[in-house]
Amino acid sequence: MAELGCADHLAEGPLDVGELAMRCGANPLALARVLRQLAALGLVRTVDTGVYALTEDGAALRSDVPGSLRSSIRMVGEESFWYALGNLPTTVRQGRPVMVDRYGPVYEYLAANPETGRLFDDYMTSRSAPFIEAARGYDFSGVRTLVDVGGGKGHNLAAILTANPELKGVLFDQEHVTPGARSHLAEFGDRCDVVSGDFFVQVPTGGDAYLLASVIHNWDDDDAVRILTNTRTALAPEGRVLLLELVIPEDDEPHFAKDIDMRMLALLAGGTERTSPEYAALLEKAGLRMTGVVTVPGGPSVIEARPV
Repeated sequence: MAELGCADHLAEGPLDVGELAMRCGANPLALARVLRQLAALGLVRTVDTGVYALTEDGAALRSDVPGSLRSSIRMVGEESFWYALGNLPTTVRQGRPVMVDRYGPVYEYLAANPETGRLFDDYMTSRSAPFIEAARGYDFSGVRTLVDVGGGKGHNLAAILTANPELKGVLFDQEHVTPGARSHLAEFGDRCDVVSGDFFVQVPTGGDAYLLASVIHNWDDDDAVRILTNTRTALAPEGRVLLLELVIPEDDEPHFAKDIDMRMLALLAGGTERTSPEYAALLEKAGLRMTGVVTVPGGPSVIEARPV
């Protein structure tokens, strides 16, 4: 349903199978069987023989609605990601992602396959909503300049600058990323600079707070400490480091972070979600001390740290 765009085609009203198949570029008989199952799942409903309408649940797979799940579903079904998750037992046996063996490191693969890269960007944009909410809700009192390290296109920074009009921002990311960030952040004018570089080499100085949103979880402990150490070096003496991450609770209750950690295991060599004590240990190795954790229920956390 997500890949064929059925929800988009049904957005304006019910369609019969033949018309929907034509719009989706699908075989009518095959699509009819899929629609029967989608109706059983509550994503469409039958309004007449062979005629289907979109339900409220099914509307979540439209590409043009807030909180759309379409790109997330499509990303799971993308060839390399499907291979990675389908071969998770082999990854667990050998201790390294089989995806890397076949397709190479995930971000290199995405860069070499622009269509998949665009789909991944759409997925990350939709996934960022709860992270943006968590970042927006943090108290930035006393912060004059916030440096967003590995900030991508700037969705988090834009939300923070909008919610805190007195704040100035710096987005820092790789050179191939920053043109998109400049475009996205242009509305903030001289309140926001965009700087290119490599956080394994150095991080821009001049900020009294440094945000790393969904950055540290991509790396093993050694690389994570390198990034945090470079951030600590750039940090003002009275400054703070903010990690925006999913934190795994230390109990057996279900949590989104545990599900995402299985994807990290399947896709990224060294990437991992962590518990609060594990983040505290990383920060300590980089000369930082965890001073607080603010969590969105069931979602991401803002981990605050200051220089030791």
